[in-house]
Amino acid sequence: MRAKLMAGLLSTVAALTMAGAAMADDKVVKIGALSDQSSLYADVGGPGSTLAAQMAAEDSGLIAKGWKIEVISGDHQNKPDIGGNIARQWLDIDKVDAIFDVPNSGVALAVNNIVKEKNAVYLNSGAASSDLTNAQCSPNTVHWTYDTYMLAHGTGGALVKAGGDTWYFLTADYAFGAALERDTTAVINASGGRVVGGVKHPLNTSDFSSFLLQAQASKAKIIGLANAGGDTTNSIKQASEFGIVAGGQKLAALLLFISDVHALGLNVAQGLNFTETFYWDTNDQTRAFAKRFSERMKNKQMPTMVHAGVYAALMHYFKTLDQMGGNSRDGAKIVEKMKSMPTDDPLFGKGEIQPNGRAIHPAYLFEVKKPSESKGPWDYYKLVSTIPADQAFTPLTDSKCPLLKK
Repeated sequence: MRAKLMAGLLSTVAALTMAGAAMADDKVVKIGALSDQSSLYADVGGPGSTLAAQMAAEDSGLIAKGWKIEVISGDHQNKPDIGGNIARQWLDIDKVDAIFDVPNSGVALAVNNIVKEKNAVYLNSGAASSDLTNAQCSPNTVHWTYDTYMLAHGTGGALVKAGGDTWYFLTADYAFGAALERDTTAVINASGGRVVGGVKHPLNTSDFSSFLLQAQASKAKIIGLANAGGDTTNSIKQASEFGIVAGGQKLAALLLFISDVHALGLNVAQGLNFTETFYWDTNDQTRAFAKRFSERMKNKQMPTMVHAGVYAALMHYFKTLDQMGGNSRDGAKIVEKMKSMPTDDPLFGKGEIQPNGRAIHPAYLFEVKKPSESKGPWDYYKLVSTIPADQAFTPLTDSKCPLLKK
């Protein structure tokens, strides 16, 4: 009996040792940039996110240690069914280990469920919905860059405090727009303001005239743009043509990227307030990254905060794989290890990943410069205030994430 027990123990130890050795030998990782490669969010994520991933792979130090890192990309076309199909093929057939970026909250939430089902890793940088770390949180997901809670409290809160106490929303008619309007409305109401109305518009709209006329007629002090990318730039351009700001109403660009400001030009965008977690001209480290990034982009654009988030999230992922001694291909365990390690990268600085999967770091309230204040290309932002990391995102006590032990 004792001999059998000893033999059993020895075989268990041998199995564990072999499993550990196998993981240590498995230094191959395949990651997929699932983004909008051709439509209204292509400048926000798109090819820039693929480049940011390649830069992270190069900068990680893993290749010099014998790792093989493959980066692939796909175009979800802002459609949850297409994004979901690509994710399933990547995970089932192409053996992708981690999916990243994924702008468009509708696609992001669909991919969130698939990655959990397949026990892979999901590093979201592009989508905004705070549901990813609340009711729909997953042990396989890290939400890195920003979310609708941050945008609502940063931009919405600042504008209400400045006297913008009546709001009318122009909202993109899908998951992101709904979450951003919901979270901003909560901030407005808590701050003593009120929402007087709103209208929903289809994703990727070219003509905002009817929506803007309704907003103008509402007499609200603030017209809240709960949209992004090309929808934001189109609505701002057309609002300028209609003389809405000249008439005394103020636009709240609740989600604005540097690519949007570049597309609008400072003459149109000047004075807009918005919240981001990254700006290329913040310090020497962000400027160095931005210079390398821009030189390799075909259109020479500066990185958006989504591109920066892709880079930083993957740097932490690669650091985690290195710490684990290999790629276990157990997504939940890898994300658990990521959460146990403090985050520290040149673009977002020091931070942490909370138990609900929310990466926290400071956020910044910016204002777009006047043309006379800009010193050159891409010199667009001036800092209004800094929101500390522990205040920028949903407090864990308020999170609806089922992973949290209440």
